[in-house]
Formats: sequence, C-alpha cells, structure tokens
Amino acid sequence: MLEARNIHHCWSGSATPTLDGVSLHVAPGEVVGVRAPSGRGKSTLARLLAGHLPLQRGEVLLDGQALQPLRWGRPHPVQLVLQNAELAFNPRVKLGDAFPNGVDGSVLDTLGARRDWLARYPHELSGGELQRLSIARAFVPGLRVLIADELTAMHDAITQAQIWHALLDLMRRTGLGIIAISHDDALLKAIGARMQPI
Repeated sequence: MLEARNIHHCWSGSATPTLDGVSLHVAPGEVVGVRAPSGRGKSTLARLLAGHLPLQRGEVLLDGQALQPLRWGRPHPVQLVLQNAELAFNPRVKLGDAFPNGVDGSVLDTLGARRDWLARYPHELSGGELQRLSIARAFVPGLRVLIADELTAMHDAITQAQIWHALLDLMRRTGLGIIAISHDDALLKAIGARMQPI
C-alpha cells in the first residue's frame, strides 16, 4: 500500500502553502480519485508522490517503509503519467528508444498500441497513440502505483473509454494501485474511484 501522511508543500516566494496536511492511501487493485479546483495542488501532490519533487514536510510510505527517492536508471515503483503525451517524449528520438527499461509486449497489446509505432518519431503519431505509449512506458519492473494526472483530458470520449478500459484491465491483472487525478467527476465515478478530496 502507498500512503502519504501530512504532506505540506509551499512554493518559493509564496506565503500560502499549496498543500497543507494532505494524507491519502491507495491499496493494490484500488483506484483513488483525487479531485479539487484548479490551483489546489493536485499536480504538485502527484509529483511529490512519484518522487519528482522533494518532500518538505510529511512522509510517503510504501508497505510501511519510506519510499525511496527517484534515481536515474533505477525503475521507481510509483510512476506518473501526465495529460500531454506530446511533451513526454523527445521529438528527436524514435519512440522505441524512449523505453529505457524495455517494452512489455503484453502491456502494448492491452493498450492497443502497435509495435511498429516504436520505429516512429513522436510527431508521426496522434495524441491518443502517444498516450498509450506513455502509459506503456510507465509499466516498469516493480511498478506498484500509477498516478494518472488528467490522463485522458485531452482526448475524445471514445479514446478516453478505450484507454481507461485497458488501464483498469491491467490493474486487475497486476494488482496495480491507481491514483486518478481529474476534474471530471463523471469519469472518476465511471472508473469506480474512491474519492479523495484535497
């Protein structure tokens, strides 16, 4: 289980904390929905949980132990996928080279991602295709929790449904925990999320 306790974060130059005493937990095979108005720190929380930002106050635990910091070249058990997949890949690098931990063919198949996409550059794929690859790249060895920050907000309803159906299938098969950050209450309800306001 991933657990965040009493998380505080204040950006430099701001007198008001972005996060003030936030706690949450997600169990294996569970979807937790995080909702809050814009500017309330949802994406900041996502980056803290995934180790992209250092903790200022509070703690993040995995199975009761302090979550190890993010280190280059070492797969991290908490992965963050953002809404703008176009910004997740180097435009000068073929997509297959953007998977430092290798490509799991079964994950690609479940997500509806074709292997020939890996021989292309990011600009040669649509946003929905890139988002499928962005999710696939997050399935590193030892993955325990996936944080989906407005994962499908940029896509049409059909693409949203396809991506979430595939992701929930992967969750059921692997015991993955998911933290779904979204403004869309209907989406969070549709994917069976336990709601967690912040």
